[in-house]
Amino acid sequence: MASFKIDLSTAVVFVATAPAPKLVNKKTGEVAVDAETGAKMMTVGLLVSDEGQGDLYQVSVPETGISDDLTPGIPVAVTALRARDWENEFNGQKRHGIAFRAMAITRVG
Repeated sequence: MASFKIDLSTAVVFVATAPAPKLVNKKTGEVAVDAETGAKMMTVGLLVSDEGQGDLYQVSVPETGISDDLTPGIPVAVTALRARDWENEFNGQKRHGIAFRAMAITRVG
């Protein structure tokens, strides 16, 4: 599936929610794993402010690409942020959205 690079060169990015394991199945607690590296996947809420607008993104990132000290409110740098659309059907209902993924999220300063 195609993905699109997101340019954050003029944006200011802050942690909105601390990293948490990305679950494949909430009932079993199974954590998602990066297909390429085998690293556990995490989800981090980011507030991206650019051109007078702020948006909240839930971004998936390999556990190996996350700084240990990511807490809400701190500024961060995001490496290789990409977006891709997705669609699935569950119990006869179609769902769709945009998934965000980065290679790394690190504290600035």
